[in-house]
Amino acid sequence: MRDDAPTSQGPTSSRKPHICFVAPNAWPVLSGQASIEVVGGAEVQQCILARLLVRNGYRVSMICLDYGQPKQAVVDNITVVRAYSADAGLPVLRFLHPRLSSIWQAMREVDADIYYQRSAGVITAVMAGFCRTYGKHSVYAGALDTDFIPGHQLIRYRRDRWLFERGLAAVDTVLAQNKIQQRNCREHYGRSAILIPSCYELPADASPGPGEYVLWVAMLRPHKRAELLLELARLLPQRRFVMIGGSNGPNDASYFEAIRSAANAMSNVEFMGFLPLAKVEPYFDRARVVVNTSTVEGMPNVFLQAWARGVPTLAFTEVSAQQGVISGHRVVIDPQAAANEVERLFVDDLYWSQASANCREHFVTTYAHGDELTHLLCIFDSLISDGNQGSAYAQSLHSVSTAAMCDAELPD
Repeated sequence: MRDDAPTSQGPTSSRKPHICFVAPNAWPVLSGQASIEVVGGAEVQQCILARLLVRNGYRVSMICLDYGQPKQAVVDNITVVRAYSADAGLPVLRFLHPRLSSIWQAMREVDADIYYQRSAGVITAVMAGFCRTYGKHSVYAGALDTDFIPGHQLIRYRRDRWLFERGLAAVDTVLAQNKIQQRNCREHYGRSAILIPSCYELPADASPGPGEYVLWVAMLRPHKRAELLLELARLLPQRRFVMIGGSNGPNDASYFEAIRSAANAMSNVEFMGFLPLAKVEPYFDRARVVVNTSTVEGMPNVFLQAWARGVPTLAFTEVSAQQGVISGHRVVIDPQAAANEVERLFVDDLYWSQASANCREHFVTTYAHGDELTHLLCIFDSLISDGNQGSAYAQSLHSVSTAAMCDAELPD
């Protein structure tokens, strides 16, 4: 490991910038290692983007926690540098070492031109501080809508929230998944965020059909409210339900066990537990409808996985996906309303077919045409050529995003 400071002076016009994703929990998703029961939406998106960047000729690195992989590994031409192990170090002291110190050292070792980080947390401040210190460029991407609402981020300690907010103020560029995040970032933190929607590619072997069951996919955490799916299953004993999701660690273990026990006691619920991403994909092919019960989201990957296949979706809360109102998606306020909608999707083939066509069209026109990737690549290149967020390209996107946000009707 190098002890000297990074020495690269940034790319010349003859080469594309080196991008590093600071993504502590992304190794299980990137590697597809089924024995590690970790799959997060932010990690899925970062892995998708990393592979797309490689495909477009960019040098890409990723910094991940120590899950037992080598100190440096290469997956799909993405160089992964290992940081600390989650259980390493002494309580209290480990906040600084090895956690923050090893992330900082890994960033020095990577020596990228641009560092990209997603999800509210202390790492945002570490990345911003590193980039300010060594003249690198930093990009923060919002994951949940609450990332830009003070006091509502899914951050456990007040200290960590304070550090995140300092990091958010210091990064070169802020990205948002949707217009609600844009508005919140501007109103609460005084920063303009560039709208870059999530992306998804349908697997080559996908073979969607008319659907056999109600599908629910998420990590089993309290805010995901899996109990609402079980209540829906009780109201529809004639329908089959499939639940996929693992525990999010010791803090959520009791919740996971309670949901698993309740699901296994129901004859019409198939509880699969954790499955790696590749093994989850085929379940979307045979879903009649995909249900999301979470209290907070950004842009759920499960919606993209469903819409790409023409599978209608249903949510129990006004998560961000509702901004582009489509008839293939419904929002309900309680399990009975959900039951009525789900039953109609099963018994009324014409209604289901129209919903299926609409959500497929919404996916193709909004998430699959490649403009978002083009904008992101231009942002990366303009950071290097112009040196900061004030580049002409980034400013133009800020202006377009702000105008679109002002024209949109957003919930209070």
